[in-house]
Amino acid sequence: MVPHFPPDDHTTPNIKSTAVAVDKDKNSPHAVRWAIDHLVISNPVIILIHVRHKLSTPNQSAGEAESGDSHDTKDLFVPYRAYCARKGIQLKEVVLEDNDAPKALLDHIQKNCISSIVVGASTRNALARKFKAYDIPGSLIKSAPNFCSVYVISKGKILSARTALRPLANTATPPKQLSSVGLPPTPDHTSEENGARHARTSWRNGGQERMAMERNNDVTRATTRERARSSPTNMSVENIELPNRGSRTSFSRNSVSDEHHDYAGPMMFGSIDISGQNLDFSIATHSPRESSLARQSARELEAEMKRLRLELKQTMEMYSSACKEAISAKNKARELHQWKLEEARKFEEARLAEEAALAMAELEKAKCKAAIEAAEAAQKLAEMEAQRRKEAEMKAKQEAEEKNRALSALTHNDIRYRKYTIEEIEAATEKFSGSMKIGEGGYGPVYKGRLDHTPVAIKVLRPDAAQGRKQFQQEVEVLSCIRHPNMVLLLGACSEYGCLVYEYLDNGSLEDRLFRRGNSPPIPWRKRFKIAAEIATALLFLHQAKPEPLVHRDLKPANILLDRNYVSKISDVGLARLVPPSVANSVTQYHMTSTAGTFCYIDPEYQQTGKLTTKSDIYSLGIMLLQIITAKPPMGLAHHVQRAIERERFAELLDSTVTDWPVEEALLFAKLSLKCAELRKKDRPDLATVVVPELNRLRELGRNSETHNNYGYNNNGGHIESHFGWASHIRI
Repeated sequence: MVPHFPPDDHTTPNIKSTAVAVDKDKNSPHAVRWAIDHLVISNPVIILIHVRHKLSTPNQSAGEAESGDSHDTKDLFVPYRAYCARKGIQLKEVVLEDNDAPKALLDHIQKNCISSIVVGASTRNALARKFKAYDIPGSLIKSAPNFCSVYVISKGKILSARTALRPLANTATPPKQLSSVGLPPTPDHTSEENGARHARTSWRNGGQERMAMERNNDVTRATTRERARSSPTNMSVENIELPNRGSRTSFSRNSVSDEHHDYAGPMMFGSIDISGQNLDFSIATHSPRESSLARQSARELEAEMKRLRLELKQTMEMYSSACKEAISAKNKARELHQWKLEEARKFEEARLAEEAALAMAELEKAKCKAAIEAAEAAQKLAEMEAQRRKEAEMKAKQEAEEKNRALSALTHNDIRYRKYTIEEIEAATEKFSGSMKIGEGGYGPVYKGRLDHTPVAIKVLRPDAAQGRKQFQQEVEVLSCIRHPNMVLLLGACSEYGCLVYEYLDNGSLEDRLFRRGNSPPIPWRKRFKIAAEIATALLFLHQAKPEPLVHRDLKPANILLDRNYVSKISDVGLARLVPPSVANSVTQYHMTSTAGTFCYIDPEYQQTGKLTTKSDIYSLGIMLLQIITAKPPMGLAHHVQRAIERERFAELLDSTVTDWPVEEALLFAKLSLKCAELRKKDRPDLATVVVPELNRLRELGRNSETHNNYGYNNNGGHIESHFGWASHIRI
């Protein structure tokens, strides 16, 4: 074992010592902090022990190994030195070199009588990797001496511990008795020597009072023997009875000099006063002359004792002053050492801060250079983007102007529909009389009238409608270009006042008939399957329009009109959008700046993202198909139908006004509707290949099962007139 810093020679087993086994693992700092906070209290000294692995190859010299590990060992203790300096703790560093780390630690504990050892918990990346076959915490807990407490620390907390089984015994050399043979040196030399011996003893173990008593006893014996030797009465030293002030005998010089104690307390001195004692000397003769000589000798002895006591007092004062100066010097040295450590730490921090500042400056310089380059590139891109945007704006402006010119020309010169004057419209509606009003929509009021001897429905633009003019132009453009038996027919328009003239449909909207407004009769299930197939067919026609597909965006029962034979027609295409053919499917999406539609029918994905496709109409179709067979409001309808199917109670949701539902076919119809109402576009079926064929199959099933009691005929076979009371609720 090679100690990096030799242990203090003044450490005594009686003073509790604390050691911490440290390495490069993460738990060693926690162990040091815990030991300082909980163990280092009365004795502000801590010993850090590091076990360095021995040479692995015999050819490598010790010098090479020491030079290779010295830097690592130095770096290992650096943070602990600064921490102990801040805490005011004296640090001792010990480096042991051994291949068996637990054995080296146990030997050091036994030899140096360590009372407490703290070690960090083993980790795979530190002690356990360096000493692969050893579990140091476990070995210490199992094999440490019974006077040593072992603490295993992990992350600042005690992981396991084993306290000492017995206190540390005092192993100092026992005191020796003064020899009664031979005389001590002269009083002067004896006092000086005893003073020096007392100084060493007091400095080592703090036994001031005991050494003072020993010194007085030695002086008394020495003086008595000297007087007895020179006295004619030949006094015997062995017969002198000295007072015993203490219960313990004084230590011999060898016993004191062998002890190794630091100064641990204030100086306490004592002396022996024998002036009042009865010194009984055995005298061989009792003649008056001899008695006189004895009394004279006693007086001289007393005077000598007073002189020796005075010298002893002066020596003690000098020694006390020297001790105080030594303590002051030691404190100053300790303060100087701490100041030196603090200055070294500050210097190291300043050096590291300077290096970090230089590195940061280099990094900032590189970042600045990169930022300048990025700014230049961004400026170039911005210039290019500004140029492209300017060109795009100019192109869009030109296209808008061309479109406005085309719409204006279409409004004034389009021959695809008839143009009515406002006077004709007023005459047909009796100047927009309230009795002729048959409905109200978001676009404006709807009036029933007669133009060219034909019943018509006239939709008038409301003056405060924000998007009314745009919807008017959109609806004119769409309906004047397309013809389909299931699309409402535009007969004409008055562009100056925003009036649209449609064919009049007797049975009003699908919504009014499903909810039986005006006490209208229920629609049979065969008619409902037929209406669903017709709506899907007309919607497919819009999606396959040329040159660009049309998305309706507001498909709902209120915008499905029924004629007297319950033939359905899609109306209100003012919100329809032309989308490029490349974005008509669900793969590529057409982004809209603002969504349009009716709550509960609008596509959720289109509402959130503004991305419009033909699949957006499929969601609205699915909700409307569920209403056709249930006649219930659209709010949460898909969820209710799904739960009813899962609980096998679907028949309870069917419209109760129809008593002859084919439940199996209605269930297939409902499942197809739920697929259309999926939240994600990619999960909805294709209209042309899935939805329309299935609805046509159900329509044919209704046709085949239809009897002679067709809806719309009375018992006599005559057709019921179409002037129902519910026709007044039509909305276009």
